[in-house]
Amino acid sequence: MPAVPSCILDPFRTQFLALLPERVVTHPLGCHRQRIDDTVVFDKLIEVLVFGASYERIGDETCSATTLRCRRDEWIGLGIMEQLRLIALAAYDRMIGLDLQDLPLDGCITKAPSGGECAGPSPVDRAKDGIKRSQVADGYGIPLGTVPAPANRPDHALLDATLDTLAQVGPLPDDARLHLDAGYDNGPARDVIDAHGLQSEIAPKDEKTPIQHGGRWVIERTNSWCNNFGKIRRNTERRRACVDFYLAAVCILITIRSLIVRAWKHYRWDTRPRSPRIR
Repeated sequence: MPAVPSCILDPFRTQFLALLPERVVTHPLGCHRQRIDDTVVFDKLIEVLVFGASYERIGDETCSATTLRCRRDEWIGLGIMEQLRLIALAAYDRMIGLDLQDLPLDGCITKAPSGGECAGPSPVDRAKDGIKRSQVADGYGIPLGTVPAPANRPDHALLDATLDTLAQVGPLPDDARLHLDAGYDNGPARDVIDAHGLQSEIAPKDEKTPIQHGGRWVIERTNSWCNNFGKIRRNTERRRACVDFYLAAVCILITIRSLIVRAWKHYRWDTRPRSPRIR
């Protein structure tokens, strides 16, 4: 059984491979060893993402751990995963429509036992290394932009960089509203929100507000979707580029899955997936 249902993985893989540039071999003898097929490497990198296992555990006689790392770095240099994330968002917006009027935003701290560029002492895990993922989503929970940072960075310090990612989505409605928790109830956060020309609904610090109040509960569901992937829940990558690579892959998978689930109510097609794993 694949790590991800085939109805989600197949279009992801097909579009990803289609974006790869044609490989030009300049070696006079071609190569001393046949190149591992991109499909094999892609599927194994998805297994690394889903299960959170090391490259050595996923590598086998068909593809070694060294090949996985080398091909991962090659694709990071090409920037294909981020390009595909924007394609998936555009497809979702065209078929279902992004709810850009309500924008929940929050941070989520996960483990980073190997340290690295995005790691820092976690305030909720006895100062062990962790990563804070500052993320903004649409009104349904589709991730629009993600910024990784050390776990000890305050939420409001990442607000500006997170809102900057919305420029890739397109123009926002005039009445677009941010939904934030009490960690953003301060002057610097409000100044950033005003600079971006957005309205806001912020939970007050001195009052106990249930998470169901307002629209900020949606981002908690998005964080839960992301944390279902082992590589995100326990990140062992040390370079920021690798962290961004896997975060973009997670956003793509979430977007494709939500597109299929919601398309059931709007479209009919002969090959509609009926697997309970996507519902």
